[in-house]
Amino acid sequence: MSISRKVTECIESASWIRKMFEEGAALRQQYGAENVFDFSLGNPTMEPPQEFLSALRQLAEQPVPGMHRYMNNAGYDETRAAVAEVVSDGCRHTVGAGLVVMTCGAGAALNVVLKTLLNPGDEVLILAPFFVEYKFYIDNQGGVAVTVATDEHFQPDLNAIDAAITESTRALIINSPNNPTGVIYPRQTLEALNVLLKSKEKQFGRPITVIADEPYARISFEEPVPHVFDAIDNAVIVTSHSKDLALPGERIGYLVASPQMPDVELFMQGAIFCNRVLGFVNAPALMQRLVAGLQRSSVDIDEYRYKRDLLYDNLTSLGFSMVKPGGGFYLFPQSPLKDDVEFVRLAQKHRILLVPGAGFGTPGYFRIAYCTDNDLIERSLPAWKDLAREIGL
Repeated sequence: MSISRKVTECIESASWIRKMFEEGAALRQQYGAENVFDFSLGNPTMEPPQEFLSALRQLAEQPVPGMHRYMNNAGYDETRAAVAEVVSDGCRHTVGAGLVVMTCGAGAALNVVLKTLLNPGDEVLILAPFFVEYKFYIDNQGGVAVTVATDEHFQPDLNAIDAAITESTRALIINSPNNPTGVIYPRQTLEALNVLLKSKEKQFGRPITVIADEPYARISFEEPVPHVFDAIDNAVIVTSHSKDLALPGERIGYLVASPQMPDVELFMQGAIFCNRVLGFVNAPALMQRLVAGLQRSSVDIDEYRYKRDLLYDNLTSLGFSMVKPGGGFYLFPQSPLKDDVEFVRLAQKHRILLVPGAGFGTPGYFRIAYCTDNDLIERSLPAWKDLAREIGL
């Protein structure tokens, strides 16, 4: 065998989105791209806002001397300060630039935080349905992922979390707005979670850190996403500009620690060290310079609201059942067939590409990524109608 058994097993367990990508390519070749309706990937087709393009053009025409050299592993001071200012504006605490580390996207930020926190065998709770990479990131850093079910509305089940916490629990990852459900966790829930975790910390004599994965935090439709730092003391936010600035390929994000976090200065020393030794070294220099002035910018949220409503209204009228998402760009309907994998296969007959809920730790559902062109969504509606008719909705 040319690769390790562990990596082989990981590839097999994380293959659903990859399989959909490969099968989508085959369908496009067979039927033509215009006749395939791909809702499998969370890869936004929306372009970055004009402010980004203007800043990029200006920097290309008027380069800053030394702009491509190494910098502090935590990132440029001015970029960290710009991030800290906006984070502080959203909560009741003052967050200094020293609590920010610029990273190669949210994925790098998660790995940095986990490496900083975990001893071998430490447990990290993840709420199902969850972003599948969480398990691999936790394993990367020697931890053990513990899956906890959410309630029927995909909200955190505090009783289930309480039962899952042990003396080995070191962290809990939350994701709001959530991938794949789009639900937003209300502030009251986060505050109740804080009370629970403090009680458990006292019981077991060790801290439990909440890691808030927030790449969709600016994509909220009816109400703002509650600021985690206002509700939870021992918390770190990890995020990226992949979604809010439509820059997934540029790999630019950051982590920011709450000033209320115990031993926060020591945590920051560890995070900066881990950013280096994990091989990221520093976030991309060019992107750091560009996003420093774009911390209050984002893509057009109304565009995502339109896409959500177009699909939600049409699919529910056909008989599909789902929780209406409050943010992000995913729908997570209940599978009309007991076997969500079987349903996804059936949808492919109508050239609709989806991902089964089993790929997110929650069988019986399927994910729709609606971060695609409006035209594709509109052209897909007859296919959805035919699919609904075939399964008897």
